[in-house]
Amino acid sequence: MRGVVCHGRKDLRVDTLSDRPLEADEVRVAVAYGGICGSDMHYYHRGSVGDFAVREPMTLGHEISGVVAETGAGVTHVRPGQKAALDPSRPCLTCDYCRAGRMNLCTDMFFLGSAGRFPHVQGGFSEHLVLRGDQIIPVPDDTDLLKLSVAEPLSVGLHAVNRAGPLMGKRVLVTGSGPIGILTAMAAAHAGAVEIVCTDVEDAALSVAAQIIGVTRTINVVSDPDALGAYQSAAGHFDVAFEASGAPSALLSLFEVVRRGGRIVQVGMLPPGTAPVPVNKLQAREIEFVGAFRANGEFRLAVDMIVSGAIDVSPILSGTYPLKDAVTAFEKAGDRSRVVKLHLIINETAL
Repeated sequence: MRGVVCHGRKDLRVDTLSDRPLEADEVRVAVAYGGICGSDMHYYHRGSVGDFAVREPMTLGHEISGVVAETGAGVTHVRPGQKAALDPSRPCLTCDYCRAGRMNLCTDMFFLGSAGRFPHVQGGFSEHLVLRGDQIIPVPDDTDLLKLSVAEPLSVGLHAVNRAGPLMGKRVLVTGSGPIGILTAMAAAHAGAVEIVCTDVEDAALSVAAQIIGVTRTINVVSDPDALGAYQSAAGHFDVAFEASGAPSALLSLFEVVRRGGRIVQVGMLPPGTAPVPVNKLQAREIEFVGAFRANGEFRLAVDMIVSGAIDVSPILSGTYPLKDAVTAFEKAGDRSRVVKLHLIINETAL
């Protein structure tokens, strides 16, 4: 089978990979679509994501959907031929965090396409993929597999909203209108936020954010750098801010506009050693600063929302490329003036 493999910085190849037999609790899927994520882009352009550096060839990808091809002897909830959402997280289910219901903090997590452990966890941009049975969620036959592949990033937005607490009637700011920022804004609107302001440095991204029901204003912080100043006051304005850009300057700006007693949720991953947190302001205004890492149980909710149409992810879909053109797709995916989310067609037989 073929797969998209990162061999290091700017070294991406479509390689021939080996398949393997199934264990009793495993499922083999034909991967239909794979969304190119920000972390995939970091591995390609930098050879690393945060503190996780590529030390051996690693198949990329974790935003995927597909069709069940084969099931292990102990798997009964899915059958060959069924369309399925594919959860990239495989927690151990036995550590203290898993037993406490916080599986995203698992101390022995296998997350597709991650260099966070060695040997690396190979990703989902391969024509076939073997997953543990509980990572496979069957969906109706008429499900759009392209939209379904957005379940993982949507789950990140849903988890961020859960980390924020109740949003009904709240005022919300989202910095960064890439895929995660826009999906977080969608999740916030679904949770009842009464005001949602989205910022970015690209008008193209903001034009997509402006289409989201519930987004009340978009701000280009480059062309209109003083716009957020209207929200600065002694008491602050926003009840909750989601930092989804991964930009230190964006994080720093939030402490001026979040109200006393408000909450900042860090969703984007900042470069190591660059997080500027004004501790005195954090303390004096009693701002709560919390992290949101991947998702914890929200993946199934994201699947349900996409299948039911409760959240329409189509505004972020910018186009597809065949697997053989993966390098071209990765180069195009970095052009934020034109693209929000590009997808690879991984296995045409699954479409």
